[in-house]
Amino acid sequence: MRVLHLGFEDPRMPGAGGGSVRTHEINRRLAARGFDVTVLTTRYPGWQERVQDGVRYVPIGLGSGGTRLTRLVAYVLRLPFEVRRRRVAADLVVEDFFAPFSTMAAPLWTKLPTIGVVQWLHARDKARQYKLPLHWVERWGVRKHRRLIAVSRGIADNLAALNPAIHVDVIGNGVDPAAWKATPHKGQNVLFVGRLELGHKGLDLLMAAWAKCCADVDGMLLVAGTGPDEAKLRALIRDAGLSERVQLLGWLSGEEKFRAFSEARLVLVPSRHETFGLVAIDALATGTPVIAFDIPCLREIVPPGVGWLVEPFDVGAFADEITRRYAQPGLEAVAEEGRKFAAGYNWDALADRQAEAYHAALEALSATTGRQDSAAERD
Repeated sequence: MRVLHLGFEDPRMPGAGGGSVRTHEINRRLAARGFDVTVLTTRYPGWQERVQDGVRYVPIGLGSGGTRLTRLVAYVLRLPFEVRRRRVAADLVVEDFFAPFSTMAAPLWTKLPTIGVVQWLHARDKARQYKLPLHWVERWGVRKHRRLIAVSRGIADNLAALNPAIHVDVIGNGVDPAAWKATPHKGQNVLFVGRLELGHKGLDLLMAAWAKCCADVDGMLLVAGTGPDEAKLRALIRDAGLSERVQLLGWLSGEEKFRAFSEARLVLVPSRHETFGLVAIDALATGTPVIAFDIPCLREIVPPGVGWLVEPFDVGAFADEITRRYAQPGLEAVAEEGRKFAAGYNWDALADRQAEAYHAALEALSATTGRQDSAAERD
């Protein structure tokens, strides 16, 4: 099958999120199974068209993509043109949902069978942030899709609420095999890993909680990642008087990232919303328990026995949980249960399921008017 994947983020872009990791891990396995996969992404400083692990990456846009806004605008403007130019060499289009409005309603204009992959569905939060009706764009776009893949049951339920007629396959994320190479041990520090976004990732809540509990914790709070709010985060740390208790590590990847996970005593996930929780499952795979807010998608990734969920966005409760679990005896047993749970998230099995979903979508959607139009164009 020839797949044209509208992937938005390139996994090599500094600060790229977990969505691009999932895109690549699935696509490289599909390529090994004989799929021909091309991914259209935004441009970014240092972008390069390339073939990586059998997957062709084509950054599109204008200029170097030096800022988030220019990347977004250029991608949105160029994408329909690029799809129209390349669709003669594709059987199926895959649209990754992305911020701030989730979907460009790709089935309306691709003229090919099109399935969406939903790793992001938070337009209502962005609507509040930017004072724009982005959630109405999301609702409209979801209703133009007939088949979607959601990375969690929580997201699938939200999609069904937006479009009761939609067919949704739930196919989660996997654990990088490198995670299993890390040797678990109870370290001294606690760790946050993720994009540096105060609102989405809850870093403001984390700093408020850390200010309340750090006197009762021997270790440091380590923050690994880059992102648009790094300057704001540094100011927040300084103004809260936490400069001696918080260390920013920058962007970590590969073995370095998994070593940081395995050397932490606890991994903290203070997100206000998530579509899956890749950081949480990676932490469990390395043998480090997780503390997170009790929100739908993280509830699936942090079941009882492998970590602890806290009343959503209760800073005091989060701080108390850090203090309690940091000193808790028997964390090694919790870590062992976490590794057993994470073993169920296998990329190879997930890629097989995604391939099945693609074949089913191609069969179900190939009789549409758009497919007939595309066939006529090829003739």
